[in-house]
Amino acid sequence: MKVVAIGGGTGLAVLLRGLKEYASSPAAPATRPAITQLTAVVTVTDEGGSSGRLRRDFGMLPPGDIRNCLVALAEDEKILTRLFNYRFAAGKGLRGHSLGNLFLTALTNLTGDFSMAVKFASEVLAVRGEIFPATLADVHLKALLADGRQVEGESRIHRTSVPIRKLSIVPARCRPMPETLKAVREADLITLGPGSLYTSLLPNLLVSRIPEEIARSKATRVYIGNLMTQPGETRGYSAAEHLQAVVQHVGQVLFDFAVLNKRPFPPSMRKRYAAEHAEPVVNDLAKIRALGVSPVCVPLLQAEDGVARHDSLRLSRLLLELAARRPPAGPARRRKAALPPKRS
Repeated sequence: MKVVAIGGGTGLAVLLRGLKEYASSPAAPATRPAITQLTAVVTVTDEGGSSGRLRRDFGMLPPGDIRNCLVALAEDEKILTRLFNYRFAAGKGLRGHSLGNLFLTALTNLTGDFSMAVKFASEVLAVRGEIFPATLADVHLKALLADGRQVEGESRIHRTSVPIRKLSIVPARCRPMPETLKAVREADLITLGPGSLYTSLLPNLLVSRIPEEIARSKATRVYIGNLMTQPGETRGYSAAEHLQAVVQHVGQVLFDFAVLNKRPFPPSMRKRYAAEHAEPVVNDLAKIRALGVSPVCVPLLQAEDGVARHDSLRLSRLLLELAARRPPAGPARRRKAALPPKRS
């Protein structure tokens, strides 16, 4: 089975940790692995923190989300997680940088090519799969808010308290890597999510030809719903509203299934997130079906150091089971969707 996982941030890394267990190891291939080719397509619009500083100082793509994927797919994740995620707490110019980001920066300077740097890093770390930036162009995000104002930059968009009406990528006609399009064309399973809707997921679908290739694909296509709303980007969004935002931006329904969590949240976790103006995403199943997408509700919530995360192994197993079936013969397959009303 060939799998393409699209996203960014910690959500994609969580998913990749689970999928890795079903993929063959470069060093010692497993017998009859379920996944023979695993590809991660990662957003490259980050402008904050260590990634943002390196992007400005060296004119390179932001390495942070790529680093997370490298760690997630590495052969020996426990050691590399500590090493690559080690963040310098002192030192002029070093403070705030992670070692993994600096490693990718050095490789980019040595090779002169960010994608080649990612490839070499993957070989060094014995990564189970391939990792491609969504585009090699120097892209930025711009959002039109419900009150008519425009906000530029991923960090500002992530923090906005005003609902987002439309997201765009600058330059608009940026091109994807040919390897990405080839992986999508050959895939048996394509996933989007989990992750921040407007700053981790949609930026990938705004890159030219990626949504078109997904729409033409015969693969099983799955949207993975977030566990929680986000105070800035998706405050008060239901599961259907997340999907509606995708439809609004690409002009059609791309997914056959929406995988959603049905495990109740402990009161203590609800209380903690409520203090941050976040809440569990509501599964409005009738509205999801009205979009032509089949909802699949399973208990996926897992607490990790008090933080709500997806159970990566259970999620991965479910995704492979869905891909083993034939996609549903419903209206989501290659049809244009009637755009829902814009959120205001």
